Amino acid sequence: MEAALKADSQHTTNFRPSFFFWMTLLMAFFVFSGFGMTYWYPMASGTFPPTPPVVHLHGMVYSLWMILLVVQAGLVNVRNIKLHRSLGMFGIALATAVIFMGALITLLGSRGNPAGINYNNGIYLGIMAVVGFALFFTLAIRNTRKPEIHRRLILFAMLPILPPGIHRLYMIPLGLQSFPVMAMYLTLDAMAAAIVYHEWRNTKSISRYTWFGVAWLVIQQVLHATVVQTEAMNGLFQQIAAMVYYRV
Repeated sequence: MEAALKADSQHTTNFRPSFFFWMTLLMAFFVFSGFGMTYWYPMASGTFPPTPPVVHLHGMVYSLWMILLVVQAGLVNVRNIKLHRSLGMFGIALATAVIFMGALITLLGSRGNPAGINYNNGIYLGIMAVVGFALFFTLAIRNTRKPEIHRRLILFAMLPILPPGIHRLYMIPLGLQSFPVMAMYLTLDAMAAAIVYHEWRNTKSISRYTWFGVAWLVIQQVLHATVVQTEAMNGLFQQIAAMVYYRV
């Protein structure tokens, strides 16, 4: 009993927030602040309009994922690696749900007004979020035995799914009617730059996985303005929207 108490005390006193812990807190801030204004606060105040149950399921899955992300980073900080690994399978299952719900919400979002100013931006970001998160999370799972690479890949997996929270945090307080695309990407760039700088400061080198994460973010930005304004992309978005009405 005394040994257990001593171990718990040691975990507590040795807690020193790492770079990865602060990054997960920052990401959680964007998600919960952005969606807090459009979802959680209206739900709590009873002003949220009637909506399909899938929207609430989406909110629950993403919120639980963000909580788990911070908890997992905290467990590493207190060196409770055993519990961190025990939650790993649950994390994989939850991440799979994040991918599935992200794809489903993107499909449902495609049913919106195609002429709306945010329509193409929203669908493009939704597609990139699902593909980017799935890709980098898979790489992270394949590198669980390389903790430093694993943690950075988890952070890069988060970047594609942060835009909805980020642009809400900018749009609502400032009363904007369209996505602040530049401000959103500058925010993501700043987080990516912090990841790169932290790795360079600690290892004096940059891994190929980090370069891949940076390249993905840069390519997404370079293609964004061009892709969403092309007729071919408009046609693709219409085809995606048509899938929502498909029945076997």
